[in-house]
Amino acid sequence: MNWTDSYRGRRVFVTGLTGFKGVWLGLWLRRLGAEVSGLALAPEEPMLDGWPELTSRFHCTLTDIRDSAAVQARIANAQPDIVFHLAAQPLVRLSYRLPIETFSTNVLGTAHVLDAVRSLPSPPPVVNITSDKCYENREWVWGYREEEAMGGHDPYSASKGCAELVASAYRRSFGLKVASGRAGNVIGGGDWAADRLVPDLVRAILAGQPLVLRRPKSIRPWQHVLEPLSGYLALGARLLAGDQLVVGGWNFGPSEPHPLTVREVADLLVKHWGQGSVVEVEDPNAPHEAHHLRLDSSKAAAELGWWPLLTPEERVAWTVDWYRAWQADPSAGWRVAAEQIERYERRAA
Repeated sequence: MNWTDSYRGRRVFVTGLTGFKGVWLGLWLRRLGAEVSGLALAPEEPMLDGWPELTSRFHCTLTDIRDSAAVQARIANAQPDIVFHLAAQPLVRLSYRLPIETFSTNVLGTAHVLDAVRSLPSPPPVVNITSDKCYENREWVWGYREEEAMGGHDPYSASKGCAELVASAYRRSFGLKVASGRAGNVIGGGDWAADRLVPDLVRAILAGQPLVLRRPKSIRPWQHVLEPLSGYLALGARLLAGDQLVVGGWNFGPSEPHPLTVREVADLLVKHWGQGSVVEVEDPNAPHEAHHLRLDSSKAAAELGWWPLLTPEERVAWTVDWYRAWQADPSAGWRVAAEQIERYERRAA
């Protein structure tokens, strides 16, 4: 990683700083010597359990991304050198229940952040985090490339496609330096969201119940949280260096030719935990979710020198290690995350 000194002394603003990926990014940026601030919603109770003293660890203002005036005031006060926009409603199934909230958070929220940046005297670059689900999914067996059409069947996926269009409009209309990071299904310690494979398994194990899989044969680009974050940080470093060529979309996904199914990942999780069980209950009336989803990350490899460093087994093992440490000591999350960041940096050296 040739960008480790790029953030030292920089003012870095992160939206969604109390979310799963936001916590890991904030911790890594602090390790790199950045002055980290941001905005987020108040963390839900499970996040505080897994990440004690979360709100006091970072200079984070509790702000709803849908409040345009508040977002503008917070970013103007921070005067950041760079912005990482992660705040979102991140769940597919929840988007079916709350479509308006999903669109207003993910689409208008992105517009609010970019407009606040545009209003600054010297607009800083932005790394805009969307999703692999921003693409119009055609159930292809090959990975989607950055120039594929935006789309989305469900409200969440469609909102992420719309957020990409918002970013593109602000780039082309106002000259903002915006690069979009599109990652796969991210796993790692400290995720407590509902309807996600890893936290659902952890809750099932703690309750002494089997994990119920809705779509065991579905294929996703599974990756540990540090993999896409390293890509976002590489993008941010290039933007801070004034490289105009990195504006636009970037995929960050695993590279193995045979990506794992939901069932295969669940079995690996149980294997490494040494406890738990899995049952398959497919519901024909369940809301639509993509079956086959892959990313082509060859652009990031060729132009950023980025590629995944962890094997599928390691991604799962590192994830289980965090939860097992938390199970033994609820205050251990920060320590284990810092140790894993250090291990990842050594692997990348």
